[in-house]
Amino acid sequence: MQGTFVLVATLLMLMSGIPVAFGLGAVSIIFLLFFHGFDSMRVVAETFWSGLDEFTLVAIPMFVMMGSAIGSSPAGKDLYEALDRWLYRVPGGLVISNLGACAIFAALTGSSPACCAAIGKMGIPEMRRRGYPDDVACGSICAGGTLGILIPPSITFILYGIATETSIGRLFLAGVMPGLMLTGLFMAWTIFIIWKRGFRSHAIDFRYSWKEKFHSIPKIAPFLLIIFGVMYSLYGGVATPSEAAGVGAALCLIMAILIYRLWKVDQIWHILRDTMRESVMILTIIAAAVLFGYMLTSLYLTQMLAQAIADAHFNRWVLMGMINLFLLVCGFFIPPAAIILMTSPILLPIIVAAGFDPVWFGVILTINMEIGLIHPPVGLNIYIVNAIAPDVPLVQVMWGTLPYVICMMLAILILCVFPEIATWLPDYLMGVAKK
Repeated sequence: MQGTFVLVATLLMLMSGIPVAFGLGAVSIIFLLFFHGFDSMRVVAETFWSGLDEFTLVAIPMFVMMGSAIGSSPAGKDLYEALDRWLYRVPGGLVISNLGACAIFAALTGSSPACCAAIGKMGIPEMRRRGYPDDVACGSICAGGTLGILIPPSITFILYGIATETSIGRLFLAGVMPGLMLTGLFMAWTIFIIWKRGFRSHAIDFRYSWKEKFHSIPKIAPFLLIIFGVMYSLYGGVATPSEAAGVGAALCLIMAILIYRLWKVDQIWHILRDTMRESVMILTIIAAAVLFGYMLTSLYLTQMLAQAIADAHFNRWVLMGMINLFLLVCGFFIPPAAIILMTSPILLPIIVAAGFDPVWFGVILTINMEIGLIHPPVGLNIYIVNAIAPDVPLVQVMWGTLPYVICMMLAILILCVFPEIATWLPDYLMGVAKK
């Protein structure tokens, strides 16, 4: 009965539109007061603070700064133009270029909204100008933007790693192959639907010269080197995730200043302001989620849930299906950061007891979060794209995302059948994790 009250109160609070951190904190304090009295308030401040007393959290504002520095520059536009010049002869080449730019931009920012906005601002108007169907143009950007939380460095993986005490380095590596696989599925669907509709964005005799193709590379090459440098420092034993994030943030800021001339005081202030705003939001959610977890544990709700599932003796794959359905429904109403921090500590013991790899499950959970980003009523990427193209009906944008949602579900099924897609790279580079 207590669990039902907590679930209903939490959903109502978060669906009311109140900021996630305040909603989780309010629910936690109310239930602690109701069931444990005023004495429980002695641990609220300490628990809230303990949620932030973790050196690994330094990586979050650093990766956010990477995204802010790149997002404030025309890097997304340059990525898009460079890929378009190389892929223009492929059916739906402009959409493929946008998806490829999203995948690369994801590795620079680690943020889905930043990825969606940066590529969408250039890509959607250009696709529509060349006559691409609105549903394909908008749906592909919505889907491509979600790659920002799967392809490393990913803030989502950092949050999951902190919440479950799982290696962030292994999680980053585990996201590489599924991220490429999902990008490939998006591209395959796009090529198929554009071919089926018989659409061409360029005249048959249109050609980009080799000079034009190679001319597009120099501006984006330094940022690709930054990605390589951050990944090498992480997995070459050079730096910890926090240190690599700091170096990456500094290099992205320097490159934005040198290449795109972002050296005015107001431009630098804009980058720092956005970094602080998003970092404080994420860190406050983390602290509130720790307090929420303490409340659940003190009321013995997590223990009872885990025991109830264990006593039910479900088949492990039936259990995984139920968990995926639960995460999918949560994604319709709650932002990814809140879901991960609220549910991961509860689900991890169940996952481990069922014999699943926590690193593999981190990838499955993240793809579920991606679905939530392009599915109403929260569907953050849908509303970002609708703001970029306000004359496209919101319903049409939603229908455009549906095939990509199916691609994500297919990716989850493939990972369930072939978990090595996620686990092979971290096991190969870092050794098999001890069970």
